[in-house]
Amino acid sequence: MTAKASSSGVPDPAGRWQALLILAAALLLGMTAWFSATAVVPQLRAGWALSRGAAAWMTIAVQLGFVIGALASAVFNIADRMAPRRLMFYGALLAAISNAALLLAPPVALAVLLRVLTGIGLASVYPPALKAMATWFKVKRGTALGIMVGALTLGSAAPHLVNGLGGLDWRVVIAASSIMSFAGGVIARYLGRDGPFDFPRAVFDPRKAWQVFSDRPVRLACIGYFGHMWELYAMWAWFGVFLGDVLDRNAFEAPRALGAVATFAAIGVGAVGCWVGGILGDRWGRGKATVLAMVVSGGCALIIGFIPTTAWPLILIVGLIWGFWVVADSAQFSTAITELGDQRYVGTALTLQQAIGYVLTIPTIWLIPIVHESMGWSYAFALLALGPLVGTIAMRKLAQIENAPARGGPA
Repeated sequence: MTAKASSSGVPDPAGRWQALLILAAALLLGMTAWFSATAVVPQLRAGWALSRGAAAWMTIAVQLGFVIGALASAVFNIADRMAPRRLMFYGALLAAISNAALLLAPPVALAVLLRVLTGIGLASVYPPALKAMATWFKVKRGTALGIMVGALTLGSAAPHLVNGLGGLDWRVVIAASSIMSFAGGVIARYLGRDGPFDFPRAVFDPRKAWQVFSDRPVRLACIGYFGHMWELYAMWAWFGVFLGDVLDRNAFEAPRALGAVATFAAIGVGAVGCWVGGILGDRWGRGKATVLAMVVSGGCALIIGFIPTTAWPLILIVGLIWGFWVVADSAQFSTAITELGDQRYVGTALTLQQAIGYVLTIPTIWLIPIVHESMGWSYAFALLALGPLVGTIAMRKLAQIENAPARGGPA
């Protein structure tokens, strides 16, 4: 494979940007099943007679499934013992089938189980995709992984766009997201390629699943990620419902359709945020870049619910800013793991980091509707700011380590 030397002396492999495009497309499509049910919550509540608590479980179940799949992968080192693109294919296939089964309109309990299976499948799509991309990049790895997480962000937002443009028929959203998830797996398996900077193949060692926290920089990066996750998925899960309420109170025609498109914009703009966050992470260091993102996103969480609903244009603006920064730091936590962790068990470390992070998404997704019903959207969203606060403290400490002469800054 031909290569040219970068400014830092590390060779840039030919075809790495093409590989990035293919893997990003695979991840974008593969992850669309995640929020397929969340995007059609208003229709499911009406058609399936779901309470808000039951509707929350349609999203929480995916988080639980992801955690179950990720923990199993971490304990058995699956992400470091199986080729990542093959693992992505199997995971996307399971997610697509489980998601499509919702078209049968099963009982609520079975629907929740199907969402769990969807999450288990997606646990074999997201972490392996990040590891596969890291094999192509040593220089600008933060930017590359930022683009990958940006693809995930668009994939998560896509059901809202389909919902807004598809006449609010929930079956269209479910069918389209299932097809896209399967297509993502096919692209990863048969069009993607592995890069030259492959990680050492691991041997089975379940102890490695928990030893990832023994190194202080890795531990700090994980704590920062946990604070980030406390906020992120609750914002993604409930912002559309919040915005629909705002537009409804302002007597907009078809507020749910308009809210779905606006929610796609608020979540989807995070794809650009991920790219910007990756550039900042490569230039400033992971710690400093993530602190900026969490301070801004936490600030938006604090104020957006207190803005009067009559000032809906301002709510939209703050929502776009929130959506941009709430995920801008996401890839930098993963990048830090690939740079600081034991190179033989990077896949395990990434998977365990994400497993615990997704556990922390469950209480906030569950609490938001409860707090909203008793205290309103203002305090419900303000609750999310606790995560960025904790994450900011951890990443400030990591920034100090990055700037220390013994370790140096990022490449």
